Amino acid sequence: MMKTGLLIIIGAGGGVLVAAGVVALLVGLGIITRFAGISRTAVHTRLYESAILLGALYGNLLTVYGITPFTGRFMLAVVGLVAGMYVGAWIMALAEVINIFPIAARRIGLAKGISFIVISLALGKTIGSVLFFYMGW
Repeated sequence: MMKTGLLIIIGAGGGVLVAAGVVALLVGLGIITRFAGISRTAVHTRLYESAILLGALYGNLLTVYGITPFTGRFMLAVVGLVAGMYVGAWIMALAEVINIFPIAARRIGLAKGISFIVISLALGKTIGSVLFFYMGW
């Protein structure tokens, strides 16, 4: 009984530390405020907070307990699409925060077409993901 209680405390403490690290990264890099600024949806900050909380809860249910409230091919596609958008948004926000595109464009001497390159990268990633999952590679 004592061993189980200790494991619960250690697990909960580890979860709190990881969650605090993710939130610190989100706040420290200003990713959420950047999302709200770019999309002009700063009035919906509570919606952003709720979406992050629900995503964390769903992630915990899925990974810790193996519970998946969404079944079927359609919901798998929806969850996959939303998860892909989330990861893509994180990558783009981090790249923007560290100014990777202006630095890379300056180094290779690219003056025009940066938006075309970014869109091409996104399309390539999307097509690659669709082929990977559809073809079962």
